[in-house]
Amino acid sequence: MTASVLRALHHDRAPGDPLVLPGPWDAASARVFADAGFPALATPSAGIAASLGYEDGATPAAEMFAAVARIVRAVPATVPVSADIEAGYGLAPEELVERLLGTGAVGCNLEDSADGTLVDAQRQADRLAEVRAVAGDRLFVNARVDTYIHGVPDGTDQEAETVRRALLYVAAGADCIYPIAAPPEALPRLAAAVPAPLNALARPDGPPPRRLGELGAGRITFGPGLQRRAMAAVREIADELRKG
Repeated sequence: MTASVLRALHHDRAPGDPLVLPGPWDAASARVFADAGFPALATPSAGIAASLGYEDGATPAAEMFAAVARIVRAVPATVPVSADIEAGYGLAPEELVERLLGTGAVGCNLEDSADGTLVDAQRQADRLAEVRAVAGDRLFVNARVDTYIHGVPDGTDQEAETVRRALLYVAAGADCIYPIAAPPEALPRLAAAVPAPLNALARPDGPPPRRLGELGAGRITFGPGLQRRAMAAVREIADELRKG
């Protein structure tokens, strides 16, 4: 499967019909989502971390890439997989792209924060441009903007800073922009200002995917939410077993 297939899935979508990408955390969950008919998948780094026994953000790069490779192998070749690779594990763009493509993934998330702090937007744009130059068209790059989870400097308008970063990242070659945790009411304005598909995070207590699509999102992901729902079901099973 090539990145062009994943890229095409993001475009020409009707309002209210966003691309819904479940987030498998292991091979078994990937098979379930693929068998259900979803056309593509997007791994969540936090969900994989939990499945491997790590805290979010603490998974060694080698284990994350190995987990992504298992997920790719578990689904049909016709189902493209995008991988959340956090901030890139400190790897140079050449090595990062090589290792990611080596898993079989054709897309990635790259976030613009480190250790809970936003990185300089131009520096992140330069890094994205380097990744694009190395990868060419072989990767679909989803640029995550962390302004809504880490905040912005005092006196800075949060939405304006989100748009500023998004425009830099699109100019650097990002295929999609992911303002993670952006409030639903901001999505129409963000979608109007950013010339690329917008990725929205679906939350259990928030609008459903279709509504997020109506608000301007072209792509819906779930972070570790689906893995946590599965673990809640496992806890219920455990409680039943203890009760005998």
